[in-house]
Amino acid sequence: MSSINLRQVSVFAPNPLFQDLSLTIGDNERLGLIAGNGAGKSTLLRCLAGLAEPTAGEIIRSRGLRLGFVEQDVASNLLDLPLAEAVRRALPSAEREASAWRVDVTLDEFDTPVELRDRPVRALSGGWQRLALIARAWVAEPDILLLDEPTNHLDLAKIELLESWINDPARRVPMVIASHDRRFLDSCTTRTLFLRPGISRIYGHPYTRARHLLDADDAAQAAKFAKDRSEADRLRRSANALRNIGINSRSDAAQKKSMQMAERAESLEQTLRPAHKERAGEIRLDARGTHARVLIAIDDVAIAAPDGQALFRTGKLSVLQGDRIVVLGRNGAGKSLFIGLLSRAMTQRDSVPGIQVHVSAVLGYVDQQMSQLPSLESPLGFISGRFRLGDQRSVSLLAGAGFGVEQQRQVIARLSPGQKARLGLLALRLTEPNLYLMDEPTNHVDIAGQEKLEAEILAHGATCVLASHDRSFVKTVATRCLLIEAGRMTEIELPREFEEASSGKSRR
Repeated sequence: MSSINLRQVSVFAPNPLFQDLSLTIGDNERLGLIAGNGAGKSTLLRCLAGLAEPTAGEIIRSRGLRLGFVEQDVASNLLDLPLAEAVRRALPSAEREASAWRVDVTLDEFDTPVELRDRPVRALSGGWQRLALIARAWVAEPDILLLDEPTNHLDLAKIELLESWINDPARRVPMVIASHDRRFLDSCTTRTLFLRPGISRIYGHPYTRARHLLDADDAAQAAKFAKDRSEADRLRRSANALRNIGINSRSDAAQKKSMQMAERAESLEQTLRPAHKERAGEIRLDARGTHARVLIAIDDVAIAAPDGQALFRTGKLSVLQGDRIVVLGRNGAGKSLFIGLLSRAMTQRDSVPGIQVHVSAVLGYVDQQMSQLPSLESPLGFISGRFRLGDQRSVSLLAGAGFGVEQQRQVIARLSPGQKARLGLLALRLTEPNLYLMDEPTNHVDIAGQEKLEAEILAHGATCVLASHDRSFVKTVATRCLLIEAGRMTEIELPREFEEASSGKSRR
C-alpha cells in the first residue's frame, strides 16, 4: 500500500506551526487539512511532498512513492508554454513521447475545450490555470495527490466538476486537501485534520461533522481547565491556611498536611492545558445609517467586456436597503464587470447611464485582487494616512486584524493573499459605508475569517451586492440571487446546490 507516515513531526518558524504530529496517509482516504491563514497548511504539504524539511520528527514514504503536488501558484517557467505542453512536461522525460496520449485523456477529464489546449498558460483564466496544475499532477499517475486550495479561482461549474472528478470511484488514490471551501471539504473528504500550534486534532469525518466534534472537545477542555484551575487555587489557599495554623500552634501534622496539599496543587497546575483559541485576526463591519429605501435603481443597462463584446443586459433592478444580493454566473459571464460598474456609478455620480444612486449611499468596495490597496505602502502607513488615524490607534486596529508589528511595517505587496484580504476588509470597515460591493470577498480568507464576515454581515443588516462561488457563504448571507445566463440577468430562487451547502453531508 502506498502511504506516508508522520512520526512526531513539528515545524517552528520560529514559533510552532504544529508539533508532535503523527498520522498515516494512505488506503484511498481523503484527508481535509484545516488551519488559519499562515498557520502551516502549505508548509505541511511541502513537507509531505519532500520540498521542505520539518524542524523535528520524521516523514516516511513508501518505497518508490510517486507524489502529485498542486501548489497555489503557477510556476513562472510554465506561463509561456501552451496548456497541453505544460501538462506533457509533467510526465517523466523518458515517457513523454510514448505516453503523450495521456495528456489529452487527462484534459478530457476536465472538459478542457480543444481551443484552449494550444493557448499559453498565462493567457488562461485563473480557473483554467488551477485545473491545468491539477492535470499536470494527475497525468504522471501519482500514488498520492496533495492539493493546496484547489478551488481557488474556480467558478461553481468547475468546482462541481472537480468534486465529481475527485469522487469518481475509479480514482482510488489517497488525497490530502488543504481548503477553506467548507462545502467542497464536506463533499470530497473522509477525514479532517485541524492543524494547531499545540495539539492538532484529527477526526474520521468530513469538515462539518468534524467541526462539531472539535467544538465539543474544545468546550470540554475549557470546562476541565476552569475546574482544575479552581481546584488548584483552592488547594493553594487551604495549604497556606494550614501552614499558618501549624506555625502558630507548632503543629508538625498541620505543616505536613500543608506541604502535601501544596504538592497536590503544584502537580495539578503542571497538567493544566488551556483550551485552544483561534487567533485569527478580527473581521468587523460597520454600517452607516440611511433612511433611503432604494439605494440603487438600474434601468436595463448593457454590460460589455473591455474589448466591447456584449455580455448581458441587467433588466430593471432595484437594490433596497437591507438587501443582500448575490450575483451568480460562470467565470467570464461579467459578474466582476457588473460590480465594478456599480462602484463607478457610486464614486462618479451620474457617470453611468441607466444607474441612479441615492444621494445618501456611501460605498464600501473590495475586488478579488484587493487592487484598492496601495502595494508600495505599508499597512500602517495606509491605515493611518488614508483614515487620518494616529499611529497608536492604527497599530491597535491592525493588531486586532491579525498583523504583527513587523507585518504592519512591510510593504503591502509582500503580504500573503490572506493578509491582503484582511487588510482590505479592515479598510472597508473604516470607510463606514451603508452599501457594500464585494467581489469574491471570501477568496483567500480562512474559515474562521469567513464565519466572522458572515456574522458581521448578518449582525449589522448590511446592504450588499456581492459575487461569490462559496456555497456555504452564499447560503448564509443571501436574501436575493441574480443569475447571469444567456445574455440576461434574472432574479432567481437560491439554486439547489447552494441550498444543500449547509447540510454538511458528504457525497461519498
